[in-house]
Amino acid sequence: MNFELSILGCGSAKPSKRHQPSSQILNVRGKYFLIDCGEGAQTQMQMMGLSMMNIGHIFVSHNHGDHVFGLPGLIGTMDLLGRTAELHIHGPQQVGELLDFLIRTYYADIMYKVIFHPVDERLHTLVYEDRSITVHSIPLQHRVPSVGYLFREKPRLPHIRREMIDAFQIPFSQINNIKAGASWTTADGTVIPHERLTTPVAPPRSFAYCSDTVYLPDLKEILQGVTLLYHEATYMHERALRAEQTQHTTAVQAATLARDAHVERLCIGHFSAAIKDEAALLREAQDIFPNTILAKEGLVINI
Repeated sequence: MNFELSILGCGSAKPSKRHQPSSQILNVRGKYFLIDCGEGAQTQMQMMGLSMMNIGHIFVSHNHGDHVFGLPGLIGTMDLLGRTAELHIHGPQQVGELLDFLIRTYYADIMYKVIFHPVDERLHTLVYEDRSITVHSIPLQHRVPSVGYLFREKPRLPHIRREMIDAFQIPFSQINNIKAGASWTTADGTVIPHERLTTPVAPPRSFAYCSDTVYLPDLKEILQGVTLLYHEATYMHERALRAEQTQHTTAVQAATLARDAHVERLCIGHFSAAIKDEAALLREAQDIFPNTILAKEGLVINI
């Protein structure tokens, strides 16, 4: 089942020839969740073969231009393409104020509804749920209200073994009960345990998105054991003071958080335009948390 992340952009505020502003798509079993929407997101989707019409929900971290300036064009293009399905946008209240202005000024007559869901950036709470996943907010600290998101796959039922269905003549009506944990009793009274009838599925996967924020070591409790953590690493650690002043994080700090939270893998991004070679950032992070990779436009990570 799909659970993969596509990086559309991983740069920071200042325009750069090397990187696009922040934007990602998480593909969960064919449903697309857009996370932030910097300029150029539409173009990157086209280059990567990702249909914007598959996006039902957009999760915005905060109301800074490099994370939201792609929204006006995206909303308009979806209308040009004939969208009729609702579009749900989640984020701090300032994002809702931006959307109100956009809809009133440019898109009052679009053919679909844009529905805003305010997220309290101070809380770690459930903000979205469907049959496949839950999404919780992650409180962050930046110069404006900022929030991260934790996507968790719901546990799946085990697979029933086909040969067991045939061997014990199990009726179709009982298959879901067995998947849910029931045993099967044959005509002669023999009890066949659930564990023998099924094969286990892989454990649920999870993805956490943290950008933009100052280093918050206490996040290790919320992020404990996630499969993939995307965390901003705007600066080299020699610029830790600058990171603190601008409410950003260094590669060393992101890796320290990943290590302390016992995540499986770390992807760093939101690179300062002043950094010409991200390999140095990667080395700093890998010295602390070896299973670190660099974000890059066009990168697809199978979680």
